[in-house]
Amino acid sequence: MKKLHVGTSPITGNIYAGVAPKCGQRWAPGKQNVTLDALVAVAQHVVHFREPVEITDAKTGALEFRITVEEFKEKS
Repeated sequence: MKKLHVGTSPITGNIYAGVAPKCGQRWAPGKQNVTLDALVAVAQHVVHFREPVEITDAKTGALEFRITVEEFKEKS
């Protein structure tokens, strides 16, 4: 099974998912724009745990991002 790569385009800001080839390219042919799906999944993840998600630098431990979500959908 080939490893799936998810990343953000530095030019457009879009989030792409696709296969990461071994030859040093960033993407193999067939990458897909998954921006909206990825954002919705992250928002649902944060809402599920009811706490901000904090992402730290693996080397230094310094906080890089804190993700919070404000939910507007009425619960039924």
